[in-house]
Amino acid sequence: MMPIVSPPTPAPSPRPYPNPSIQSEFSTLGPASRKQYLISILNECSPPELRFISQTITPMLKRDVLTELPAELALHILAYVDDPRTLARASQVCKRWHDLVADDWLWKVLCDTYSFRADTEDRSGTNAFEDDESWDEMDKFTIDPWLTARDRLKRQEHTSVSHWGPYSSDDILHPRAHFSHQEYFRRAYGTMLNLRKGGKILRSHRMPIPTPDSGVVTSVALDTEWIVVGLANSKIHLFSTISGVLTRTLMGHELGVWAVHLVCRGGYWGRGEMDEDGYPDDADDPVVPAALKTALGIDRRRRMQQPASIGDDSSKPSDICCTSEGWGQPNSIIVSASCDKTLRVWDARSGHCIYVLRGHTATVRCARVLHNRPIAVTGSRDSTLRVWNIQKGVMLRVLHGHTASVRCLDVCGNKVVSGSYDTTCRIWDVDTGECLRVLRGHSHQIYSIAIDGNLVASGGLDTIVRIWDATTGNCIAQLTGHTALVCQLQLSTTANLLATGGSDGRVITFSLRSFTALQRLAAHDSSVTSLQFDANFLITGGNDGRVRVFETQTGKWVRDLNERCESVWKVLYKKGVCAVMCKKAGKTVMEIWTFKPK
Repeated sequence: MMPIVSPPTPAPSPRPYPNPSIQSEFSTLGPASRKQYLISILNECSPPELRFISQTITPMLKRDVLTELPAELALHILAYVDDPRTLARASQVCKRWHDLVADDWLWKVLCDTYSFRADTEDRSGTNAFEDDESWDEMDKFTIDPWLTARDRLKRQEHTSVSHWGPYSSDDILHPRAHFSHQEYFRRAYGTMLNLRKGGKILRSHRMPIPTPDSGVVTSVALDTEWIVVGLANSKIHLFSTISGVLTRTLMGHELGVWAVHLVCRGGYWGRGEMDEDGYPDDADDPVVPAALKTALGIDRRRRMQQPASIGDDSSKPSDICCTSEGWGQPNSIIVSASCDKTLRVWDARSGHCIYVLRGHTATVRCARVLHNRPIAVTGSRDSTLRVWNIQKGVMLRVLHGHTASVRCLDVCGNKVVSGSYDTTCRIWDVDTGECLRVLRGHSHQIYSIAIDGNLVASGGLDTIVRIWDATTGNCIAQLTGHTALVCQLQLSTTANLLATGGSDGRVITFSLRSFTALQRLAAHDSSVTSLQFDANFLITGGNDGRVRVFETQTGKWVRDLNERCESVWKVLYKKGVCAVMCKKAGKTVMEIWTFKPK
């Protein structure tokens, strides 16, 4: 049997290799001669050979500009990219690009582009987005915290500078991490997308109405921890913002609740009348249980404002959601005003009524609490305003001047503005009780008022919105467009925008620079009951049973939030949570929506 011989292995194909003599000759030539040499070679090449040369040379000429440029210039270029998805894809190109895109300054620029402005609570990292789950599409913006070039240069500087934000009593037990604009943008952008198309109802609470007026929701306050709902049946419902669960019902008022205000826990002690030891000299310690003293922050030394980290708070406007920053107390505090002529102060955590404050001789119609101070101001149908220390449970002063019911009020710093059925507005100093200005010009009762810095806006039954200079008391603009009562106002000097809502169903936005109408929206078929805007969205509620979302800048309709019902009483929105109080099928319905990214 013949042995099997394997076939011979073929010789390897010859590989191209440079001719040493040609390389040596080329290297000895000068720049001009080298160019002539290359031109002569190219002239001898066929089209396929030229195509091969082109395909070979093109990759060799490519340069990674972002990698070769200094970090500052590369970041300046990336700052022109306004699509976060593009940045997310860029971060996957290579580690260098990943480091550049992870730079927090870049995301701060993007936050400014989208008008995402972090407040004190966001920067201090408390109570925000506590129910985060998986991020789905928003995971594209997750970038590992590798140390970037800018971080390496400024690491020592960052570790030596204190974090922005007020000093909180929780700082020692819960130190704050460095605020990340990238993470904040990720959350805010996901919330914005959900508000356009998405969101879900956390909870929907239905309550029967025994009599036609007993189930009417008269007032709502909302922060990132609690939703407080006041009703005409004298009850106050307290819901969790995070879960939407009804936590407790506060009972004590004998008649309907007309106003509620929520003081957030934490914060710092702002400016006010103090003695040299840092304690107020206007009242002795109240006789209340120790647990309630703790809730009010009476038994702890006050954390004062630190000028190095906080700017001047003398002109801090009120919150449209009827909340105010705390004075350092560990528990949230609720203030409620009622037709029974009393003001009540509640501990939100325990539900206990701490104080029942008496003094008004008629229905207490409106109430506000100053930021970072335990000072509440109330307006009543007895034509007076009263100033209270809600930590001590005492009345400080009575503000006389109006000759008819005080229908509305607002606060900014230590200034209070009030609107009355006597057709005047008044500006008061809370600390002295002095009436600084009387604003005259309206011809009928005033129903809505707002103050922000040196501007005051007021509206009422005469259908005209007036803008006043808070310093001089002069009327600087009269804004027309409504054909019925102006019952809703929001004023923002930061956004240079005023939004008004009327009983005619119209919502109008005005520029505070030119005092001209920017958008005129036929938002509802009947009276506008709620109105709120930020830099991106304008949310309204009306008696026609609809909750509508518009773009703030363009007035373009975005969506109707809920199924149409009989009537919408109140709508409030804050940081991805929306509370809708309405009437459906003869029942009071309280819907709590969430738009936080999942």
